[in-house]
Amino acid sequence: MTVGEVTQITSQALYLVIKVSAPILLISLAVGLIVSIFQTVTSIQEQTLTFVPKVILTFLGIIVLGNWMATSITEYMTKLWSDFSLYIR
Repeated sequence: MTVGEVTQITSQALYLVIKVSAPILLISLAVGLIVSIFQTVTSIQEQTLTFVPKVILTFLGIIVLGNWMATSITEYMTKLWSDFSLYIR
């Protein structure tokens, strides 16, 4: 394996990690922002108010997007293992 091949595999893996984790992180970010605005407007300073909606909506996001996430990771791993003979030169 050359350095270029290792770099390509690594960059593809990092891109996949970003692509798969971004929707869940954006859901958590949006919920946190909305709850923070709500807390600011109503002057409520309860810490669990931000935690519970984030956990619930993140869990729902994983339920909805989990199949796509698992399929993306499985396709990448299948491609990586199917090309394994090319990497052992």
